[in-house]
Amino acid sequence: MGSCQVQLESQASKKGKNLMSTQKREHSRLALLPVAEKAQLLARHGLKIFPCNEDKKPVCKWSEVATNCPESVPLLWRTYPGTLIGVATGKASGFDVLDLDLYKPDADAWYQEHCARIPATRTHKTRKDGLHLLFRHRENMRNSAGKIAPGVDVRADGGYIIWWPAAGYEIIDKSRAQPWPAWLVEMTQPPLPRKADLEHLDNKLKDADRYVQGAVRAAVQAVASAPEGRRNDILNGETYSLARFIPEGYLTATDIAYAMSAAALQAGLSEREIQKTVASALRARVGV
Repeated sequence: MGSCQVQLESQASKKGKNLMSTQKREHSRLALLPVAEKAQLLARHGLKIFPCNEDKKPVCKWSEVATNCPESVPLLWRTYPGTLIGVATGKASGFDVLDLDLYKPDADAWYQEHCARIPATRTHKTRKDGLHLLFRHRENMRNSAGKIAPGVDVRADGGYIIWWPAAGYEIIDKSRAQPWPAWLVEMTQPPLPRKADLEHLDNKLKDADRYVQGAVRAAVQAVASAPEGRRNDILNGETYSLARFIPEGYLTATDIAYAMSAAALQAGLSEREIQKTVASALRARVGV
């Protein structure tokens, strides 16, 4: 082998080593960026995190790349540099959020009216002097914007928040996330249907066995035709009975609540009575 070839191979080897060394240093540098360090810490606590821009928008397809693996964070921030940390809400991270934009008069008025009833729970201050109240994730809790009041939103499955403490904003209450209070859950529920219409369940039930289909229709009929004085008891019993199909995957709590609520409205019960009874029966049977 000629001396020139040996020299070239030696130079190539040195360049390769230098490149690898540079990559390692760059990887290490990114891993130690304050935002990446904080993201790693959140991931270690089981939160699914992803990078966001200063405008709070994700810099990636967050539903696909959000991670709770600390080792993945340096590469994630190298691929999608972001200045803020997004955290997926709902089942993904184990908590839902009541998002209060207190600079909006209606939201501030709602909070002033109800704050004394809200249990002490983890609370973050947001960039615009609002609040993020964290509650333990509740099955079937839905994202909503302004349903409770203008400027009072819910972030749950399929949603996310910015983790403002990582950007230097105050943690107002360091308590653990508490369960949603029942009265607040009621405020988040969709409007009850005005008639016992099971059409929306037909596609879901068509693959279920006839026993499940029959059970749903019998329960609806029993509640809708319940005599005065027994309506609440029958609603409670039929809801509790149908909830046995939830663990098997034939029905969801939302499906059952919709069907039973529609039938109970037809029977003449009030929305408040219905929501309280249905929620109690589902909670007693399957804990939702």
